[in-house]
Amino acid sequence: MVEHIRYTGDALDLLDQRVLPAEEKWIHCTTSSEVADAIRDMVVRGAPAIGVTAAYGMALAVRHGEDLDRAHQVLMDSRPTAVNLRWALERLAPLDPSEWEAEARRIHEEDIALNKAIGAYGTSLLGEGTRIYHHCNTGTLATGGWGTALGVIRSAWEAGKLEHVWVGETRPYLQGARLTAYELQVEDIPCTLVTDSTAATLMAAGKVDAVVVGCDRVAANGDTANKIGTLGLAILAKHYGVPMYIAMPTSTLDRRCPSGAEIPIEERDPAEVRGHRGVTWAADVPVYNPAFDVTPAELITAWITEKGVWHPPFPPEAD
Repeated sequence: MVEHIRYTGDALDLLDQRVLPAEEKWIHCTTSSEVADAIRDMVVRGAPAIGVTAAYGMALAVRHGEDLDRAHQVLMDSRPTAVNLRWALERLAPLDPSEWEAEARRIHEEDIALNKAIGAYGTSLLGEGTRIYHHCNTGTLATGGWGTALGVIRSAWEAGKLEHVWVGETRPYLQGARLTAYELQVEDIPCTLVTDSTAATLMAAGKVDAVVVGCDRVAANGDTANKIGTLGLAILAKHYGVPMYIAMPTSTLDRRCPSGAEIPIEERDPAEVRGHRGVTWAADVPVYNPAFDVTPAELITAWITEKGVWHPPFPPEAD
């Protein structure tokens, strides 16, 4: 698997996902503010990876004698939609600051273990020769390791159940084209990159057996926030009778959020839509660039967690 988070005690080194796959560049962080910048600027992304990174950011704040209240707020404000960030910081809060470094390491290790459990439960839902459509990036690069939805793909490949992965490019930030295709290629898992607008054609042709995606926040009623474009995939999957699976660590469940209507949706820089990495292809027109959308629970076939598979209706007692 690709390594992307290295914590040494004095510093946190993050593989810069903004420049993959063309370049493998590491960003060196020694303060909580530098970690928050890395989260905000998409050096690291993916809800579980953001949570792990934020926990290490607080450990650095203790190590270097920062104002801990300020460090907490700076990190909390770095990305508003991914609930794992808040979950990780709240997990540290009851502990003495001297324990935060060890707890951050535990959060990291536990994330890898629970991703493998998600992978196993997800694989149990799939038949032989499954062709999966995947959106965004939910692999090692988006988590502490192994991956959530891409972890299901990895586990299915190991179990001999996976035939092929359709990789949606994931406009505008191209997480699928740049990151998911990169991870699958590194591990020789058969995949084909497609434009986001090709998903309907593939489903209409009967070439997709399941859509498996991750999530950034799940409301108490099962409404699920994920990368922009997920809602469209869910609508297509419902129309064509393709199961729509959400791979989610239970830390992504936000019981304080009653429905998707209350999930804050981050809007990002218009330049991400007008071009990429210094190349501009669009006119200087107004841009609407939400980073996420919300898929209603009724469009979701099942949520795959480290504790098992949750089928609708979404279980309010699940924890």
